[in-house]
Amino acid sequence: MSGEPIFSNAQTRSFGRFLTVAIPYAWFITFFLAPFLIVAKISLSTAATAIPPYEPLVGWADDGALVLTLHIANYKLIFSDSVYLIAYASSLRNAAVTVIFTLLLGYPLAYFIASRSAKWRAPLLMLVMMPFWTSFLIRVYAWIGILKPNGVINSTLIWLGVIDKPLEILNNQFSVYLGMVYAYLPFMVLPLYSHLEKMDWSLLEAANDLGARPARVFREVTLPLSMPGIVAGSLLVFIPAVGEYIIPTLLGGPDTLTIGAALWNEFFSNHDWPVASTVAVALVVLLVGPLMILQRQQGTGGHP
Repeated sequence: MSGEPIFSNAQTRSFGRFLTVAIPYAWFITFFLAPFLIVAKISLSTAATAIPPYEPLVGWADDGALVLTLHIANYKLIFSDSVYLIAYASSLRNAAVTVIFTLLLGYPLAYFIASRSAKWRAPLLMLVMMPFWTSFLIRVYAWIGILKPNGVINSTLIWLGVIDKPLEILNNQFSVYLGMVYAYLPFMVLPLYSHLEKMDWSLLEAANDLGARPARVFREVTLPLSMPGIVAGSLLVFIPAVGEYIIPTLLGGPDTLTIGAALWNEFFSNHDWPVASTVAVALVVLLVGPLMILQRQQGTGGHP
């Protein structure tokens, strides 16, 4: 009959639910799972000069038997060579220190913004996000100008008579930590603010009315309620910080050993695609644990 819809309301809702689920999964498969499987396949191959190696993992023997070819020498190499182990340890240390200091700096900042009136929150959040309006590389280069021997800090201190000779605050571990904390601080502040802003502030008032000291109110009320934000912010900082390449290389010097530098050297200097892919796969596996923690925290509402 003319005028009747082709699909019923139930069919439309069912198709809508299917798209809601299918689109994220299609995105995940296309842009993460498929590239990861390609990299994993390369990691199980032998090196070919300056090109991605092509070796089928599955083949057939002369007698018709199925043959699975897996070269695990690359994995033995990265877990036995001290250079790669030191690179992983250095990257994990950099990421852990970055998480600690971004949390120490970001929590008070997020709490301050969340406790302001509504008219002040947007401008304050804009100030937090303003560094994103400038190129990441330019911001890192700006720190070189600030920290170098004749840079802003040393020139100012010498002019004030505080020091007689320039401080060594560039091309060392201090400059790496400083640059990473600066770069990743907004990633900590924004999730913390998101949870603190939704917090029931009347609970804090009730605790104060019952005679609890500010430190106890923070420890027993504010901190547990903001724990999901702490977990989310810590992982948003930790995961990209582990693979950070630009900041350690520019602010720590070319000899700074990180897993990002190891990946760069294997791909672009040694042209060893299998080893570089192995390093990348091991890094992804290393980060699966934190991602599972985040998923568990989100599933339980931040409670253990």
